[in-house]
Parts: sequence; C-alpha cells; structure tokens
Amino acid sequence: MSGIRSGARRAVTTPASPTPHPKSTLTVEEWEAKAPLDDIANKSISAVKAASEIPTLPFKFAAEEAAGSSSRPSTPVPRGGKLQAGLGSRPSTPNIPASASGLRSQFQHALHPKQPVATPQQFYDWFALIDRSVAHSQEAHIRAHLLGVGDYLELCDALLARVDEVDVEVGGMLEGWRSVEEGGKSLQEACQRLLEERDKLVELQEAIGTRLDYFQELEHATRMLNHPGESLVLQTDFLYMVERVDICIEFLKTHRHFKEAEVYLLRFQQCMTRAMTLIRMYFVGSLRALTQDVSRRLSEKDVSTTAQMHLLYTRFTTVSAQLAPLLGELERRARAYPDELAALLAECHSAYFSARKSLLVGRLTEEIRGLDPTRTELVELTRSGCSYLKQLCTDEFNLYRSFFSSGEDQLYQYLENLCDYLYDDLRPRILHEPRLTALCEVCTVLQALMVLDLPTLADDEEDNEDVTLNFDPDKPRVKGLGKLHISQLLQMVLQDAQTRLFFKAQSVIQSEIRYYTPKPEDLAYPDKLVAARKPATGYEMREKESISQLFQLSSLDKRETWFPTLTKTVWVLSQLHDFVQPAIFDDLAQEAVNLCRQSLSAAADMLRAKSPLDGHLFLVRHLLILKEMTRNLDLVQRDAPRGSHDPYGVTDAVSALLSRTTALLPNSIFASLGVSRSDDDALTDVKHGIDLDLKGACESVIAYLADPITTPLRTFITRVTTHHTSPNAPSTPLAAQKWAAQPASEALEAEFRTACARDLRAGVARMRLYLEDRKTVDVLVMHARDRVEEEYVGFRDVVWNMYAGGMREKVLDNEALRGMLREVCEEPGR
Repeated sequence: MSGIRSGARRAVTTPASPTPHPKSTLTVEEWEAKAPLDDIANKSISAVKAASEIPTLPFKFAAEEAAGSSSRPSTPVPRGGKLQAGLGSRPSTPNIPASASGLRSQFQHALHPKQPVATPQQFYDWFALIDRSVAHSQEAHIRAHLLGVGDYLELCDALLARVDEVDVEVGGMLEGWRSVEEGGKSLQEACQRLLEERDKLVELQEAIGTRLDYFQELEHATRMLNHPGESLVLQTDFLYMVERVDICIEFLKTHRHFKEAEVYLLRFQQCMTRAMTLIRMYFVGSLRALTQDVSRRLSEKDVSTTAQMHLLYTRFTTVSAQLAPLLGELERRARAYPDELAALLAECHSAYFSARKSLLVGRLTEEIRGLDPTRTELVELTRSGCSYLKQLCTDEFNLYRSFFSSGEDQLYQYLENLCDYLYDDLRPRILHEPRLTALCEVCTVLQALMVLDLPTLADDEEDNEDVTLNFDPDKPRVKGLGKLHISQLLQMVLQDAQTRLFFKAQSVIQSEIRYYTPKPEDLAYPDKLVAARKPATGYEMREKESISQLFQLSSLDKRETWFPTLTKTVWVLSQLHDFVQPAIFDDLAQEAVNLCRQSLSAAADMLRAKSPLDGHLFLVRHLLILKEMTRNLDLVQRDAPRGSHDPYGVTDAVSALLSRTTALLPNSIFASLGVSRSDDDALTDVKHGIDLDLKGACESVIAYLADPITTPLRTFITRVTTHHTSPNAPSTPLAAQKWAAQPASEALEAEFRTACARDLRAGVARMRLYLEDRKTVDVLVMHARDRVEEEYVGFRDVVWNMYAGGMREKVLDNEALRGMLREVCEEPGR
C-alpha cells in the first residue's frame, strides 16, 4: 500500500504532459444538464458536504492534544456517533486548532515535522513518512501472525523428527515379530504334520480293527450254532447273531479282494444256512406238535363250534406270536439268498399248508355235505356255499398273514384247493342249468360277493406300504401281504356261469327270436292296443320298472302290446347286460337286435296282407322302440343323450327325416337320420339296418295317408297336362270334354273333401293308437298334410285357369285348406 501511495504521490508531482489530441471538456453546467440529480441524490450530496466542512485531526494529534491539556475541549464526534478511524487499527489524528500551537514544542511526535512545512516537496516528504507509518501500523498484526506461524512450524518439525524416531523403533519391532512369526509357523507346521500322521495311524488302526471284527464274528457264530438243543432259536442272542452274520456276508461280498475273504464268506454262508435250518426245524416241529394236539381235540365228541374256532385259529394265532419273528428272518434271508434258502422257506410253507389242510378238509366236507348240493336250488347253493368259502378263506388268509409275509401265490393256490371241494359240486349244476334267470341270479350272487372286494384308498395304502427288510437302503424294498382278493377265488365259478349264460342266451335268441313262428293272437292288431288301455298290476309295474332302468323306455307301460320277439330281445339283453364282458355283450346284442328286426319285418308283412296301414304302423311302432333300445345300450354311436323327454327317443330323428315337403328320396332320408349315404341295402350295422327299415315304414305310412286322397287329383292334373302337351290331342276344347267339365271338377273337389274327412281322419286316429306319442304323431301327420296340401294346390291352380274362372269361388284357398286339414287331423278332445 505504501508503494501504491508513493506512486500516487509521484503521479501528482509529475507535471502533466500535453496530449497530442486533447479531449473535449465538459463544463459543470453541461454536466448538470446531461446528468440531472433527483431529490435523494441532492440530499446525499448536501449531507456529504456538511460532513466534510469540519475536518478531523489525525489520531496521533488528537491523542497528544488530549494528553497535553485536560481543559481543552474534546474532539468533536462525527455524526455516526463513532470516531472515524484510519486504515488499520491506529486511530486518526485529531485536528489541532490554531490556538494550540504553543504546546507543540512540548509534545513533539516522531512523525511531527521538525521544520515547518513550507514547500510542496516538504509536504510530500512529510506525507510519505506519515504514509509509511500508517502502513507499518496496519501490518503489525500480520507480522505478529507470522511470528506465531513460525513457532508452530518449529514445533511441527520437532514432532516430525520424533515421529521418524518412533517409526524407526516400530520397524525394528516389526522385523523382530516377523522373525518370531516365521519361527512359530515352522513349529506349528511340524506339529500339524505330527498330528496328521497320528490321526492316520489311529484311523488305520480302527479300520483294521473294524475289518477284523467281521472275520472274528465267525468264531462267535460257530460257537453259538454248535450249542445243542432246538431252544437255541428262542434265545435273544440268536437273532442278533443271524443279523451279524448277514452283515458279515454283505461285507465280504463287497470286499472279495481281502485275504482269505472267499474262505470266510463260504463259512459265513454255512452259518447262515445252519441258522435258517434251525428255524425251519423248530417251526416244523412246533407246527406238527400243535397240529397233533388240535387234531386230537377236534376228534373228541361234542366239540362246539366256538371250541372248534378256538382250536383252529386262536391256538394258532397264539403260537404265531412266537414263531412270526423267526419266520420273518427266514423270509428276509430267503429273499436275499434265494439259491441257498428259498427251499427252506418253501418247506415251511408246505408244512403249514399241509397242517392246515389236514385240519380243515374234514370240517369243510361236512359243511358242504350239509348244504346238500344235489337237492338245494342252484342260486341258494351258490349263495350259501360261496359265502361260507369267503369267510373260510378270509380266516385262513388272516391266520397265514400272522405267520408269513410272503408266499402269496402258494397261499392262493391253497385257498383255491379248499374252494375246489365246493366247485366240484357247483360246476356241473351250473353247466347243466337250463334256466336263464337262474344263471343270471348266480352271476348276481357271485358279483355281489366280489364287489365287496373292491379296494379302497386305505386298502391301497396298506397294500402299497413297503416293509424294509434290508439294512442297506439301496436294496429293493419288499411288499408284504395285503388284502385278500376273494374275486380271484370266485372268478372261475363266475366264468363258468357267464359261459353257460352266454350259450343259453344264444340258444334263446335262435329259438325264440330267429325261428319264432307268430301265433294268431300275436298279430291281433290293433285289438291288442285297444285292450291294453287297462291299468297294470303291481307285479307287472315292478318288472317294467326294472327293465326301464336299463333301457330307459317310457313305452314299457304297454309292453304287453309288443311283438313277442321284441319282448324276448329286451328281456334277454336286460338279463345279460351286467353279467358278461362288454365286447361279448355287444356282439350278442347286435345279433339279437338284427334277428329281432328281421322278425318284426316279417310280422309286418303278414299284417299288411290284411291291413296295409296296420302293417306299416306296427313296424314303425316297434322299430322306434328298438332304435331307442340300441341307443341306450351303446351298441352304436348315439345321436341323442339318455334321459330324453321323447319316449321313443327318435322324435327329432323322425322330424329331420320328414323335414321336406317333397317326396322322400333314399339319400335325403339317410342324411336326415345322420346315416352315411349309400345305395347298398346289405348294411351290417345294427343302427343302419334299423334306420333303413324305419325310413321305409315312415314313407309307407305317409304315402298310405296321403295317396288315397290325392291320387284322383294327381290323375286329373296329369290328364290336363297331357292334353295340353300332346300333339295328338282331340280338337274339342278341354272344358267341353266330359271328364274335364266343370261339374266333373266340382265332383272331384267334393270327393277330396269327403276323403279328407273320412280316410285321413281315420288314418290319423289309427296312427295315434299305434304310436301314442303325440310329438311323433304330429311329425308324421304334418308331412302327410304337407303332401296333401301340395297336391291340392296343384289341382287348384289348374281349375282356376279353366271354366272362365267359374271354379274360383268353389275351391279352397291356402288358409281354408290348412284350416280344414288341421280340423280333420286334430286329436278329439284336444
């Protein structure tokens, strides 16, 4: 700052050199004109001017003046209430008034000029001295701060030196620690190697000892097996020894590379065989003693049934609690070593079955003899005999399961041998039974006994439960005996009954359907329909309900009106439906339905010889029932679901069949029935054959109702058409000819109305008597009316153009024609 001020001073003293291009100057007036001031600026200038009129002395002089004379008035205070200070911390020098000049000589300051200032240069020199003093006083605190910073730097240098000394000491300590660490690590590694070697030696010792234990077990097993007496198998250590031998055998089989492993393996296997032989000997001996004791007790007189059950089952069950663990070990080892031990287990099975058979044969024979197979009715014999055998087989199965958990095939073979005692008497009776109902009841009894054998969820879980008999988890898990399947024992008798039932049904179909000869009362239609309108008895209603549950035919309330072959077909199939295999039943049902359809067609031909309409309606009625029966039996693909409200189940099919007002062509009928189009009448499918016959019968019924009424009209139209188109027609006018005159046409139209009221009404009434179902009748009647209406419309169009319009008022228009036909065909009382 002193440099800046000296430069300013020098700038002031240096005279200004004239500029080559002097700038234009502004006067005060021009400046004020160009830069006018507002009121606030003027007030500020006035305040600055007033403040600058009273100059203040420098602080130095103000202090000296205050110190020199206390009576001197104080320095005036500026407007701000504070003394104006110069730059830095030094106070400004107060102004010295002229009256105080006498005191300057007494208090001379170092900055005070020694000589009075006379020239500008002296003033500049004195001012420079003052300026340097001010600058020095302003930089005093900076120099003090620099001194403090210097002290701090010295202290930091001392600390750094101390830190370097500590770092050197720490480095020495770290080097010493590293040397100790390396030495300790080497010692630790050496100790670790010693420990590892020790562990390996210990493991090797334990492994050798463990493997030696398998070899040393042979001595213990041999010593135990050499112990005399059959009670050895009852000792607690015996089964433990067998388990240890089994484990040793498994171990040696997986370590055949050991020294003398084959020799020890052979000896262990011999020990196992000896142990299992002891179990077999003890079981056979105990079983023989028990059988002899029970047989002796049973041979005594007056042994009650309860005592017999106790001797035959309770005694054996009690013994099984002691023998079952031993037999379980034998079964388990026989599954593991079948070549060596399967024969021993088979001997135990044989001994058990022989003992049981010797005890049961006599009792079983007496029970069968008590049933009296030669005189008892077949169904009752089957029910009582099979029920007894089922209970006997169940008891035997449960008793066997208390001893063994294997040998299921041998068990069922044994049970089948017991059942043969009844089957030997039952099979001949079944194979020679002539009654189809009795055979069906036999099948019902057998199936009722077998249906109780259906497995439940709990039974499946029990049958599928695995019994772990091996210690090695990788070995297969063996299933124990599950539930007794009595159906396997009754299957042979059921097959015999079903076979006999099938052949008997075939015989009935051939004799009573295919070769059936109708009697006069069988063809007494429609008298049978009229007579059948009386209420049915209770027995007949129950029989109809039982058959309707199978075939779902609501027309069974008039079953006595059926043709006998249809009745026999329904009866035979209802008997066979639940008792033969589905494939066999389908073949038999198709054969029966085809033969029934042929017999119905033959009977319809006989009826048509007396009354064509009765023959056609008879065939339609029975074919509708037969069609619904085949659909409910699932012989072919069904077109409508079961349980339909249509009693015959074919109203929709007939409606589609007759949905056209034109003539019924063969192909259109096939399409309406949903049958593939074919000109081959030799269709082997049951449903196609029925559809063909039904189509023809419906056509015949419609034609028989409409043709007698429309034939005169059609003949008249044909003659008129021929007259107009033939080149050889007579020259006389058409209306002048006798057959075409207006009276003849009026008579023809009157005859048409009479025929509708007489013949069509009678035909529709006969149709309602045969078919009974209102919807089916309405479909056929609708198409007959359409055909009649079509022919009459053609006749009306012809006569309208004749006779100069004379017939226009006498023929029926469309609305009147439909009203007349509707009235004629309407059901009375409807």
